[in-house]
Amino acid sequence: MSRSAHPAGPRYADVLPEGHYTAPPADLNALDAHVWSRTVTRDADGVITVGGLKATALAEEFGTPAYFLDEEDFRARCRAWRDAFGTEADVFYAGKAFLSRAIVRWIHEEDLNLDVCSSGELLTALDAGMPAERIALHGNNKSTEEITRAVEAGVGRIVVDSFQEIARVAHIAERLGKRQRVLIRVTVGVEAHTHEFIATAHEDQKFGLALGGGQAAEAVRRALKLDGLELLGIHSHIGSQIFDTSGFEVAAHRVVGLLRQIRDEHGVELPEIDLGGGLGIAYTSEDDPREPYEIATALREIVTRECRAAGLTVPRLSVEPGRAIVGPTAFTLYEVGTVKELPGLRTYVSVDGGMSDNIRTALYDAEYSVALASRASTAEPMLARVVGKHCESGDIVVRDAFLPADTAPGDLLAVPATGAYCRSMASNYNHALRPPVVAVKDGTARVIVRRETEEDLLRLDVG
Repeated sequence: MSRSAHPAGPRYADVLPEGHYTAPPADLNALDAHVWSRTVTRDADGVITVGGLKATALAEEFGTPAYFLDEEDFRARCRAWRDAFGTEADVFYAGKAFLSRAIVRWIHEEDLNLDVCSSGELLTALDAGMPAERIALHGNNKSTEEITRAVEAGVGRIVVDSFQEIARVAHIAERLGKRQRVLIRVTVGVEAHTHEFIATAHEDQKFGLALGGGQAAEAVRRALKLDGLELLGIHSHIGSQIFDTSGFEVAAHRVVGLLRQIRDEHGVELPEIDLGGGLGIAYTSEDDPREPYEIATALREIVTRECRAAGLTVPRLSVEPGRAIVGPTAFTLYEVGTVKELPGLRTYVSVDGGMSDNIRTALYDAEYSVALASRASTAEPMLARVVGKHCESGDIVVRDAFLPADTAPGDLLAVPATGAYCRSMASNYNHALRPPVVAVKDGTARVIVRRETEEDLLRLDVG
């Protein structure tokens, strides 16, 4: 089931949607390795552990809610992507998924590049020691200040997104006495099979310059004429949480068609294609993501075939996995506060976090898994909805899940696959304090992003 909203709308959310699964899992204590990070397991007492540390001990030391990030798993996924694409391609970690100075240092040490999309992300990257030439700057409306910081720092690529931005980057680069490398982001008209809000290559949306109508070709013409720009290639991103590479095949075909047009009209073969990121991860046991080597093989074959058919030299390929690296490496740990049974419908299990630490369920109808973390249970399964503590009926963490019927206040629940777009999209709704991110490895845990405090909230309120 890809969407669990009731067809009649949210007013009828207490009615199970048509086709709702009715069979609980055979073992509520089992942890699907497909969904959880590499070092997560249950110990002899039934407590979930990560990096050799018990969830109960982690909750006692760091409090809840909190994100616990498996550093060993994160680094292994970086290496898997780097090794899959090899030296003939560039892998840019998409910082918007989750970024901190520790993350920057890890991806630098694992020989990945970094994609940022704001001045704050760029500042974090530079402050943590990421070489500027290995950074790419994205964004559909970069300010003069953001572009200036990027050009002054010497970022390796700026992905330009409009005619105004082409002129803006060129002007700033010339003023600073530099020639800035750029890619032009194009929209290729691909309808990715994902949620409307994270599909980014159809024509009616804010990103990029459309291939249709000649917008992209005109952008190329302008960029090639400007002394402040060095046009490296074309960028395309079709969306997020995508499992099928057929959309990339269509995108590559259309991008290569533009490259052929550029060669024929301007006598130039651009040396790079960036096909973006957006590869999906397993949030539930029903999700079936592809391994990095499968993706790398498929994308190389697609680009090579299309370029040979067009009589072009195969350009250098770039990809931008973010969610696919960090998403599976973390889980969020909550404490149960109340359990409310609605006879004949479901049981509402309220936890001490919610949409302020994970907006994706409310925003995208995202589905998650959940497990009792502080103990094992032999109780019968109950159909539950895990909800947060905010004053909002849409404050849902896990819409439909089976939990042990003896789930009670004080129990700990763990929601896996929350490494991407949870802390990075977290908010202070209802003046909630954003949770910490705790890195765990080899029996050691350390805070890499601290929990906000009440003093932090008041410090911003100038009265």
